[in-house]
Amino acid sequence: MSVRELVVLGTASQVPTRHRNHNGYLLRWDGEGILFDPGEGTQRQMLRAGVAAHDLNRICVTHFHGDHSLGLAGVIQRINLDRVPHEITAHYPRSGRRFFERLRYATAYRETVALTEAPVAADGLLAVTRSYTLEARRLSHPVESYGYRLVEPDGRRMLPDRLAAHGIQGPDVGRLQREGRLGDVALEDVSEVRRGQRFAFVMDTRLCDGVHALAEDCDLLVIESTFLDEDADLAAEHGHLTAGQAAAVARDAGVRHLVLTHFSQRYTEPEEFERQARAAGFTGELTVAHDLLRVPLPKRR
Repeated sequence: MSVRELVVLGTASQVPTRHRNHNGYLLRWDGEGILFDPGEGTQRQMLRAGVAAHDLNRICVTHFHGDHSLGLAGVIQRINLDRVPHEITAHYPRSGRRFFERLRYATAYRETVALTEAPVAADGLLAVTRSYTLEARRLSHPVESYGYRLVEPDGRRMLPDRLAAHGIQGPDVGRLQREGRLGDVALEDVSEVRRGQRFAFVMDTRLCDGVHALAEDCDLLVIESTFLDEDADLAAEHGHLTAGQAAAVARDAGVRHLVLTHFSQRYTEPEEFERQARAAGFTGELTVAHDLLRVPLPKRR
């Protein structure tokens, strides 16, 4: 059975706390695993969450601040120690290649795995697979930063009543799906578009065009809300979002499930992030993330 879920490995910004590890997020998408922003301690959090190195197919780094990338060294070495049998691709801002190389070779170890580097230099498409396309958009932060978006190709949903009206059943249904036409009946006559699911990952950024483009029509949006609204000036100064700003983005983009994360250590009441998000007018499903949480993608519409 295919699984599509977010596994939250860490939720702290800048420094870990007693209850929050540095950032780390695994997206399970059917048979693939995409690891986003592995901060310090990610390897241990993977163990606690039941995530193995073999589960990883891609690593996506938004930018090279330590809370989003210091865990790369341990994760990459674990991938090699466990001799992951498949290729793993790493995406990160091209301007930070020197940081990626330093982390990749931080200490001596035996390389056993094909790790392909595919740096991001501009907005656009990064990869196309059978079950999704992966794209990146530039964000607004003191260092170069990109957000990521997965989009499943649209499919078609067969409509039993229309199939019955045309007398199509059994193996002929599969033939119609494969060939697009059966006699005088076109596939469009007995089916409707099944919209592909969409996921976006937006970390350290001010409000900008990239944030809105990534969030548009997402089924699940994972977005930073480092500050509460009363500290909006600090958020702008340091290149971050507030809870209300993140929720307003989700509201305007038609997001179905909003996950807030990347919280400053200055705040001790997570429920205040939810309160401010609701005050901003977001009415969809809302999660204030905590470490080791699992969030399934919403069911199809």
